Amino acid sequence: MHRRITVFTLQVLRNPPVTPSQKTPIYSQFIPFARGAANGLTSFRFFSFTPVHRRVPDSDDPANLMKEDGVSVCSQMWIENFREPDRLVSNLTSYLRRFELWVLAYQKVCADEIGAYVPRSSITRSALEDLLALRNAVLDNRFKWGARLEFIIKSPKDKTEYESLSKRKIKAILTTTQPAPFQDKLVQEVLFMILEPIYESRFSQKSFAFRPGRNAHTVLRVIRRNFAGYLWYIKGDLSVILDGLKVGLVMSALMRDVRDKKIIDLIKMALVTPVITSPVDGEEKKKKKKRKYQKKKVLAEDEPKPDPYWLETFFGFAPEEAEKLPSWGHCGILSPLLANICLDELDRWMEGKIKDFYCPSKSDVIWNSPEGEAEQGNTSWPEFVPTSGPDKTRKMDYIRYGGHILIGIRGPRADAATLRKQLIEFCDLKYMIKLDNESLPIEHITKGIMFLDHVLCRRVVYPTLRYTATGGKIISEKGVGTLLSVTASLKQCIKQFRKLNFLKGDREPDPQPCFRMFHATQAHTNAQMNKFLSTMVEWYRYADNRKKVVNFCSYIIRGSLAKLYAAKYKLRSRAKVYKIGARNLSRPLKERKGQSPEYQNLLRMGLAESIDGLQYTRMSLIPEADYTPFPSNWRPDHEKALVEYIRLDDPKTLEEQRSCIREQGLVSPQDYISMLVWNYKRNAIVMDQLSLDRFCNRCNYCNNVCPSSNAFDVLCWLLGFLFLSVSDTSIAIPAILKHGGVIRLGRIGDGTLSKFLHPESVINKLSAPSLFLFLISFWGDEL
Repeated sequence: MHRRITVFTLQVLRNPPVTPSQKTPIYSQFIPFARGAANGLTSFRFFSFTPVHRRVPDSDDPANLMKEDGVSVCSQMWIENFREPDRLVSNLTSYLRRFELWVLAYQKVCADEIGAYVPRSSITRSALEDLLALRNAVLDNRFKWGARLEFIIKSPKDKTEYESLSKRKIKAILTTTQPAPFQDKLVQEVLFMILEPIYESRFSQKSFAFRPGRNAHTVLRVIRRNFAGYLWYIKGDLSVILDGLKVGLVMSALMRDVRDKKIIDLIKMALVTPVITSPVDGEEKKKKKKRKYQKKKVLAEDEPKPDPYWLETFFGFAPEEAEKLPSWGHCGILSPLLANICLDELDRWMEGKIKDFYCPSKSDVIWNSPEGEAEQGNTSWPEFVPTSGPDKTRKMDYIRYGGHILIGIRGPRADAATLRKQLIEFCDLKYMIKLDNESLPIEHITKGIMFLDHVLCRRVVYPTLRYTATGGKIISEKGVGTLLSVTASLKQCIKQFRKLNFLKGDREPDPQPCFRMFHATQAHTNAQMNKFLSTMVEWYRYADNRKKVVNFCSYIIRGSLAKLYAAKYKLRSRAKVYKIGARNLSRPLKERKGQSPEYQNLLRMGLAESIDGLQYTRMSLIPEADYTPFPSNWRPDHEKALVEYIRLDDPKTLEEQRSCIREQGLVSPQDYISMLVWNYKRNAIVMDQLSLDRFCNRCNYCNNVCPSSNAFDVLCWLLGFLFLSVSDTSIAIPAILKHGGVIRLGRIGDGTLSKFLHPESVINKLSAPSLFLFLISFWGDEL
């Protein structure tokens, strides 16, 4: 109805029915009501007309520089670098000029500063102008790292007026340790977005720290998958490199793949510019007297909240290998990336040693392929490694997490000693660090290897091996093999709890009250500890003794809270706390006067706060260890998506698929529909009977031949026409299938919208227009 009115109004406006004559009053030309009923539509024109004021674009608006979305620019950078991972990058200044990357960096840094995401539409024009000035300063070599008083752009929450500061405050800012300036974080974020895709496509698959998609869990799964059967292990601590290297070594490692002068100079200046820190006085400071009353700090609206207690407690459980985070000069978030760039030379060197060391043995049941990448025995149990005779296959593997390395060797100890000597020489030559035998100890698997707070040990198993002998006879015999066991270190768990003041004692650990939660309610305290226990369950997910270690953590937390509640509510002992609050401390321990003691009635009336009991109070509630098979050539999901996209985008892949279809005598749906439309346009028929029979014989749904009729041909042509005219790829492909003499019209993969038509039904008697209307009833809602 609205569409008809619009068309009719358009015709009236183009061809007005009445032209004012000389006898028509002048005021009637301007007042449409004076023309009578014949000019009724003119009144519609008078009221519907609205003057269009087009906004003149402001040439000085920085928002006009954003031609694309910053995320799409980053995605294009990742695709280009993964398509050609070995190319030498020389023109990165063009990406440094892209204002979209600076706006995206501003959004990310603001999210860290104020704790909330800032949409691009809510960024003020003044902020965009300051951001553009910062970009121009970086491009013109006017930017200086570590500014304290003069800023090009400031944080949204920084309201300080530096011009009106006193001399004492200015001196304190210039001589004491201050957080990194907001503009430094912006430049670091832009450099990180440019450099990360370049090196992520080049990094070795043996490194797992400070990289997206890889974490400590990935390391444990790789160790369980690939390190079974190794006897000697070299555990090295190269964390001295994370403290800092010489600028020349970092620049030489960076210039191996990047030759852009502006990027190199920016990073070099960030490393060379000194960082001002507070002076450390030798004299002990006098202890300040504690105030009787300390006012609680009220956070501002835009001020980020500190980490909750459960998260702070969980961070205290970080293993030794993950404690140290590199921080080089003014590089900030670039420091972990630069550390991986420098240590990537060690990874490549070790990959070459792995290939040279590999020596297969014909008498060995595994690892006897030249490449050494064959599956280990039974693929359903890949960690199982059968033992062999004295002529074992010599093999080696390597993994790195941050500054810590782990090397597994299958062979004599002399080979491990030779490799250690070569490794010490390589580190001395490349990184100029002096290592000794104590920093690279060689340990046997029977002693247990500690890595990421998990102990690697060997279990001897005796499975039943079945194989087919000559003559087809199946023989079963007992075999012997080794299975790598990855168990959580209970000793390390006790050590971390003691460091966080949750317990005391070694042999008989005794829980201590958690007084930091003394002023919190019982519901809040239980909720915090439940979150902590959930993270601990996830941390020990791949440990063989997951149930045991999580049960110990639950015992310590539950005992600590029981002692806290006993001191808070003056219940004297843990036994009385458990008697009132139940085993999981889910019942209230304090009853208010004047209220009914029945907790469920109070909870139903909304007068009491619901209290969640502690989780995992029994062994049966703790989940089992995760033994999901880990693929040998594992890659993160984002890298898989990139590689798959590049492969599908390659024209060679499409040509290979087409040639494979032609070799197998198949026809793709696109080619078949194109054939239908072309044959109908040329010959006024869809296909001859022979071609139709051949197509139906290829169908997997039936072996019969579909009946040929004129209505059926028109139906096929209309289906092809509808399919080719629909541009939305989300609409399913219409299909014609036959089951036992019944033709089904529907969509491939969607049986709910299918309808069945008999060949002898009324559809064969319909004309083409009627048939077209009939098809509209099927797809009218989408077309």
